[in-house]
Amino acid sequence: MHRIMALLRKEFIQMRRDKMTLGLVFVIPLVQLLLFGYAIQTEVKHISTVVFDQSLSSESRSLLDSFTSSGYFDIKYVVDSYSEVNQMIDNGKAKAGIVFPPEFSDNINKGIPAQVQVLVDASDNMVANQAIAIANSIGLLKSQEIIAKKVKMTGLPYDIRVRPLYNPDGITAYYMVPAILGIVVTMTMVLLTSIAIVREREKGTLEQLLVTPIKPLELMIGKIAPYIVMGYAQITVALFIGVLVFNVPIRGSLLELYGLTLFFITASLGLGILISNIAKTQMQAMQMGFFVFLPSIMLSGFMFPRDAMPRFIYYIGNFIPLTYYLDIIRGIVLKGIGFSYLMGQVASLLVFSIVLLAVSALKFKKKIA
Repeated sequence: MHRIMALLRKEFIQMRRDKMTLGLVFVIPLVQLLLFGYAIQTEVKHISTVVFDQSLSSESRSLLDSFTSSGYFDIKYVVDSYSEVNQMIDNGKAKAGIVFPPEFSDNINKGIPAQVQVLVDASDNMVANQAIAIANSIGLLKSQEIIAKKVKMTGLPYDIRVRPLYNPDGITAYYMVPAILGIVVTMTMVLLTSIAIVREREKGTLEQLLVTPIKPLELMIGKIAPYIVMGYAQITVALFIGVLVFNVPIRGSLLELYGLTLFFITASLGLGILISNIAKTQMQAMQMGFFVFLPSIMLSGFMFPRDAMPRFIYYIGNFIPLTYYLDIIRGIVLKGIGFSYLMGQVASLLVFSIVLLAVSALKFKKKIA
């Protein structure tokens, strides 16, 4: 017992001396508790919506007012063709589309059901389910209002036709498997890379590099190259299992997916190397890695829809590489879209990669800290 108490006393003294680790132990849980407490919302409101109104009547405007006043639909785009509606949903600018036919007002006045088509991006199941339920509810409530005024109706005045796109059956695996692939790559590139480099520094194996003429950038490239290969191997295995076991459709180009994944891998590696330059011990590297890893899960749109988050938290998610990669992989796998629709996401990951790798190269000194 005496030896155990002496060992515990030694560990606590060491912990007190290591102020950085002690600070991380208390600061990280507090920050994450406050961050996730505000961010995690399962009720999706303010869904970005595009409208194609061929009726341009008081009846169509009245129904649109009901959609916007519900708080669930934000009409951000008004277009002049059906193809533009699809394009807005394809590139992710809108999560829902409302289309009124030219005869909408005439059908209402004639006492026959007037069809309204609501297109929903079902590549995000949580947003899609919320949008479908609310759209049907709005149609039912508005129909009841008209029935109360007009008794000579052959059916419900508003015939809301909801059409889920990309994942019409709402199969969870289609939505989750591509996203899990991004999580796995994040974990490998950020956590394992940072811990592995710090472990080499602790063991003294980096001392051999002190006498070599290798430049810091060259040394860093040599360290991250194996992890790039590992990342691609993980992606290949995950896609194979997703298709073979879960029947996940790959509607886009695999070549484009592999090409654009490189930007995500390099951005994640940049984070891992930056952490390894800041952390002095493996424990610190692990804590910092989880400080990146958990927000990547919670704030990127992997588990909870970003549209439901407060604006401040939503903007924090813009500084997470996984946020953009989820758009890329879900877009290519489920939507079948290509680079022309994903240029914004690719540009963001490119900026992440350049900045993080540049900062890491400047801090990556050929010396033992």
